[in-house]
Amino acid sequence: MQKIHVADYAALPERAGQVVDLGGEQIVLFRLSNGEVKAVENRSPHPKGGTLGEGLVSGEYLYCPVYDWKISLNDGKVQAPDQGQVKIYQVDRDGEQVFVVK
Repeated sequence: MQKIHVADYAALPERAGQVVDLGGEQIVLFRLSNGEVKAVENRSPHPKGGTLGEGLVSGEYLYCPVYDWKISLNDGKVQAPDQGQVKIYQVDRDGEQVFVVK
């Protein structure tokens, strides 16, 4: 596994997404109100697609900005009755540095 520096903690806006590129793969970082940082792929699980970078965060859930699907930032699963899942990434924080583990 490889730790990739993706952001400085203080630069992450709270409850808003920050899109980063990891070798052609877009992910979105979210700094939650409890201080945790979560990362998911920047692709809506909806069959018509879309991005998640502009989604709204409430607690540990992300709301898809196009289809309003509720997505868990812990496991990537869409809340029923909708179905789908996004890829999540392990995030490590070392002081002010934020890393994604790939």
